[in-house]
Amino acid sequence: MKLYYSAGACSLSPHIVAVEAGIPLDLERVSLGKTPHTTASGIDFSTVNPNGYVPALELDDGTLLTEGPAIVQYLADLKPESGLAPAAGTLARVQVQSWLNFIGTELHKMYSPWLFHAEYGEQAQTVARKKIAERLAFVDAHLAAGGPFLLGERFSVADAYLFTIVSWSKLVHVDLSAFAHVRNYLDRVAQRPAVKEAMKAEGLKVAA
Repeated sequence: MKLYYSAGACSLSPHIVAVEAGIPLDLERVSLGKTPHTTASGIDFSTVNPNGYVPALELDDGTLLTEGPAIVQYLADLKPESGLAPAAGTLARVQVQSWLNFIGTELHKMYSPWLFHAEYGEQAQTVARKKIAERLAFVDAHLAAGGPFLLGERFSVADAYLFTIVSWSKLVHVDLSAFAHVRNYLDRVAQRPAVKEAMKAEGLKVAA
């Protein structure tokens, strides 16, 4: 399988999940900073994913999967013994899907595109940061009551996604000072060997 990724983008989430599950992936970096987006091998990325964004997971039979929350569940289900996603049909599976949707709609799409594009203006970015703060307060309270991870004691695909998105905070000036449990959570996840391995493979700064 091949994962099309951009360093530090949301594609880090399935990368982490694959390493956690012990699933080998071929990696193909995509340059998102120029148009057209091209891959490390010189392919126009729009011919791979017409939507033009990562992640995209190419299966061995040529099938292409897109959308990070779907990809992480697929990877986890390949190795159910990893415990990264509860079994389909269980309440716990619905809970992890609920978190994936929450992260995708309430956090991911507030951080990006709004905070990565100055042309949207200061007012739009102020609104986005306010909304993010409200949602992080919810996450902080949840971790305080039921951590250390989103589903309790076990790290899941939702944690890989949350860690990836909230780790953008410093880059886009989202203040985490009021969210001690979120900050501790980020530090805790950053220490996981699989997280360090995935980040190192993407050329990202790894926690000491």
